[in-house]
Amino acid sequence: MSKKRILSGIQPTAGEPHFGNYFGAIQNWVRLQADYDCVFSVVNYHAMTMPYQPDKLRENTWALIFNLIAVGVKPENLSIQSLIPEHTELGWILNCFCSYGELSRMTQFKEKSEQGQNLDKETFVSAGLFDYPVLQAADILLYKADFVPVGKDQTQHLELSRHIADRFNRSVGKDYFVLPEILFTDTPKVNSTAEPSKKMSKSLGDKHFISIFEDSKVLDKKIRSAVTEAGGQPTEEIGVGLLNLLTLLKAAGNTTAAEYYSQAIKEGKLVNAELKNQTSLALQQLTEQFRTQRAEVLANKKQIKEQIKDSSAAIRLRAQTTLKEVKELAGLLNY
Repeated sequence: MSKKRILSGIQPTAGEPHFGNYFGAIQNWVRLQADYDCVFSVVNYHAMTMPYQPDKLRENTWALIFNLIAVGVKPENLSIQSLIPEHTELGWILNCFCSYGELSRMTQFKEKSEQGQNLDKETFVSAGLFDYPVLQAADILLYKADFVPVGKDQTQHLELSRHIADRFNRSVGKDYFVLPEILFTDTPKVNSTAEPSKKMSKSLGDKHFISIFEDSKVLDKKIRSAVTEAGGQPTEEIGVGLLNLLTLLKAAGNTTAAEYYSQAIKEGKLVNAELKNQTSLALQQLTEQFRTQRAEVLANKKQIKEQIKDSSAAIRLRAQTTLKEVKELAGLLNY
């Protein structure tokens, strides 16, 4: 029996992935490889939708590839979006099966376009920012993915992908595209230790994220200074700050300790210092392992670049088959 297919993508943003990225997506990628046919894409076209520097984009793309391999993603499952032009060609075709109204209702477009309203004329809000959910649908449908692992903030985009796929199927009179299902991660959200009412993010500043390659002393300082009482909605009598530490501890693999401290907090015991210590140690164990593995990867950068070009070419063969079939169904001429 053939394995079900997983498709997931990640943008090549500047710097190292943080634990929000890792626990929210990358850790899940590593685990999924054992049971699914996986295609993981570094979606560099999507990174162009906001102001960017070309040289940095190229640099960030390779840096992300090296980092993903360092934490356990297999090179043969990795591809770079811009090396597979079928993504954008299918994106145009699917544009014709998506309405303006559907795109205008995308929450992330509204939020990001508001960020760009005060930009100068050279850094305008691009049409690509408005349209990228259709390219995202093409990313998914191109490989006929059965499941897409996403955080809750991406469910709206996946629903749009399903609507586009269904509309195409009905238009051509054939159930051609698989309607992809959502696969939620065990840790859908990690918050900032400095301001736990907000999601962990580089854009908020250095103290608001912890790199997965963080120096042990810096990591320990960030955890020990973590805010444990903050605004936001507590869960089961646990404040958002403490809940965030418990989330990190559990995600790092120490489920037993996380359950113990969770119960202790509900009983009114003062375990903040102990919890911070255990969380720091659990995260340090991961960062030390990741730093060692990344050093090995960086020692073989040239070889790995060739591997990724080869894996992208192999993955592209699937994309070419899909696009050829789609063009035939849509009434377009093919070579």
